[in-house]
Amino acid sequence: MNGNYYQKPIFSTQPITPNQAQAPTMAQPYAPGEAVPPFLPLEASYIENILRLNRGKQATVYMSFTDSKEWGDKVFTGTIEEAGRDHLILSNPQTGTWYLLKIIYLDYVTFEEPIEYSTIFAQPPRP
Repeated sequence: MNGNYYQKPIFSTQPITPNQAQAPTMAQPYAPGEAVPPFLPLEASYIENILRLNRGKQATVYMSFTDSKEWGDKVFTGTIEEAGRDHLILSNPQTGTWYLLKIIYLDYVTFEEPIEYSTIFAQPPRP
């Protein structure tokens, strides 16, 4: 049906004795000054970081709620207050409404002024 995509796992019929059990080990972080392998990206321009750099700016946020028959596509307008890994907090001072929006539904954001952007993210002081 699905080819070999999923195969039944194979379990050993031999019992594990206490001497065979091994605790998992955690990877050690790089020591200060130690070279980081070149395959690790230095860029940290995730969308939540870009939104944090633009706190206090007016934005129009376009979202799609594909599983909702009531909402579908929706537009939110307001000031970016905060942004996290999975959410955006937007306030609309004209209506007094605050929105807590899940980033998973975010399509795109427009601004009426230049966007602050950095590939190396450092948390800016709050305005």
